[in-house]
Amino acid sequence: MEIIQISKAFTLIEPGPVVLVTTNDGKKINIMTISWTMVTDFTPRFAMTTGPWNYSFSALRESKECVISIPTVDLLDKVVGVGTCSGADTDKFVKFGLTPVQGKHVRSPLIKECLANIECNVIDIVETHNIVVLEGVAAYIDSLRKEKRTVHAIGDGTFVVDGRTLNRREMMLSKLPEGV
Repeated sequence: MEIIQISKAFTLIEPGPVVLVTTNDGKKINIMTISWTMVTDFTPRFAMTTGPWNYSFSALRESKECVISIPTVDLLDKVVGVGTCSGADTDKFVKFGLTPVQGKHVRSPLIKECLANIECNVIDIVETHNIVVLEGVAAYIDSLRKEKRTVHAIGDGTFVVDGRTLNRREMMLSKLPEGV
């Protein structure tokens, strides 16, 4: 095996798909790209890594809500563009041609062009690790959307695109504890 720098070890454990997170500080809506997300249980709880370096973080901290929007591979250039400019001086919805859609439970908008959107409340911020814990309160999917493949960041400017689906439900269901 080839040795790699320990500082690059994170590229070996790829998290969930790259997402867009929208916020609303009461004056302005914004979008940030987040590549480090995870599901925390068999519940609608999620975690993401972000902090004060992201313009949206103060809105997220103050409003205690956001929307996780899940883009597909056809939106990759917009996703990267959103992540490489600041909402402090850019209206990202306008610049990248994305459509805000009012949700039902939070003030942060859904993104119409995304495959799915999850309205969330912030339930914890673990500052020592820059982790924001979210609880989903409503979820939406565009089942008519043709492109459904999501993208996953490796962490070095490259991405992996979801491939084919392999079904092992029957095998896994027989092994799950009762009630899960």
